[in-house]
Amino acid sequence: MTTQLPASETVVLLHGLARQPASMQKMAKALEAEGYRVVNFGYDSRHHDIEKLAIDLRPRIQTETQDAERIHFVTHSLGGIVVRHIQATDPLTNLARVVMLSPPNRGSEVVDCIGHWKLFKMINGPAGQQLGTASESFVNKLPPIDFECGVITGDRSINWINSCMIPGKDDGKVSIESTKTEELKAFKVVHATHPMIMKKQSVMKDVIHFLQVGRFTDES
Repeated sequence: MTTQLPASETVVLLHGLARQPASMQKMAKALEAEGYRVVNFGYDSRHHDIEKLAIDLRPRIQTETQDAERIHFVTHSLGGIVVRHIQATDPLTNLARVVMLSPPNRGSEVVDCIGHWKLFKMINGPAGQQLGTASESFVNKLPPIDFECGVITGDRSINWINSCMIPGKDDGKVSIESTKTEELKAFKVVHATHPMIMKKQSVMKDVIHFLQVGRFTDES
């Protein structure tokens, strides 16, 4: 029988660019089965820049977690960048641990190559155009991560066109190297694609393990 954790231990889920909360629903159920209170947020990722997304999400997170002593985040792709911006500009003082799944922490070469295309802009909006790899890009001007954070990323791609634009191993959207930052407490590569990584059973197990003890399952 699962022991229900108090609401003071709350996990906030943030989906990726051009996705919906449904993409994180399997993760939500896995966390709830472990006793966590879960809030699976939706946000209009395609129509605003990252600054606006963070401004809109910050009070919603505050309201939904007002009884929480500790807040954890599990994010996919852009969701991790939104959390970084929130913590850089209007930080949540009760933030505990964060697991980012395939975050473009150093940007994506796909944006460098086709971010100016009309179709790209239509699909990915202003936030998508902020995810380039240039030193002056939005993601590369964010301050260092100052919270306990682990990253899981994939090395499988079902988008060979995107992969041709990305140096090294990638998940079809972001290179493995671009997901890293020096401040990470844990890092892991799994056999998964960018759009499906959050649905992988071993990833859900690693997420839960990190939220509990601050490391992934195969780390000592």
